[in-house]
Amino acid sequence: MVRIKDLKFSYPDSTVIFNGFNWNIESGESWAVLGLSGAGKTTLLYLLGGLLSPSMGKVLINGKASGGIRPETGFIMQGNSLLPWATLEENIRLGFKIRKFYGADGKHSPTDYKYNRNSDDKLIEYWLDRLSIMDIREKFPSEISGGQAQRGTIARTMILKPDLLLMDEPFSSLDIRIKESLQNLILDLDQNSGRTRIIVTHNLEEAVFLGKRILVIREAGMEPLIYDNPESGSGHFRGTADFRKVCRDLQNIMGGLCDVY
Repeated sequence: MVRIKDLKFSYPDSTVIFNGFNWNIESGESWAVLGLSGAGKTTLLYLLGGLLSPSMGKVLINGKASGGIRPETGFIMQGNSLLPWATLEENIRLGFKIRKFYGADGKHSPTDYKYNRNSDDKLIEYWLDRLSIMDIREKFPSEISGGQAQRGTIARTMILKPDLLLMDEPFSSLDIRIKESLQNLILDLDQNSGRTRIIVTHNLEEAVFLGKRILVIREAGMEPLIYDNPESGSGHFRGTADFRKVCRDLQNIMGGLCDVY
């Protein structure tokens, strides 16, 4: 699904983040991108999502070069991204308005999307129920918990039926109990979905729990490496000996510098 070929990217201050980087991601795979702050994890996610453009090389999704925001790509970003003046349901409905604005080709073609109150409302109802936030649908972000707000963000993304889900430290501001609950939720939502999922994190245990394959970005100038983690994908994996072994392996690779819970 995703092919990154000879990617080079640098910021205006000439700081080189990627130089000749290659990465292949097959449809339906679940990846975690692990690395220290400043290693280029979020930059890579923005390049995949069309929010940044490469200096050189190509980012291909389903064989097409990235040329801006792709409507089939879903984003769940760090922190609370809900509009404070809108109710939870209105925030979720915003996903449809964004789709209408960008259209099917992501190039501001509002006629490409036609609102269907019956089917769209049913989809919103489904996700409110599926994510256990039906009873707070009329509340404002200031009136709900951080975990409930992030469930609303997930619902706003899922109503658009993304085939590629990009997540940037989505649970970093939450306490451990809520964080683990939402991680389990992401696994549950992805069961048999065929969706490709990539999460960026500096937390080692989160990467191990959510990524069947882990891209490890180390210090500048060092080639990223790929760690296969086939046992990931089950809510029971966290407490196993295999989970602890993968954590130890990655701690050694990262020099013990990555965060843990």
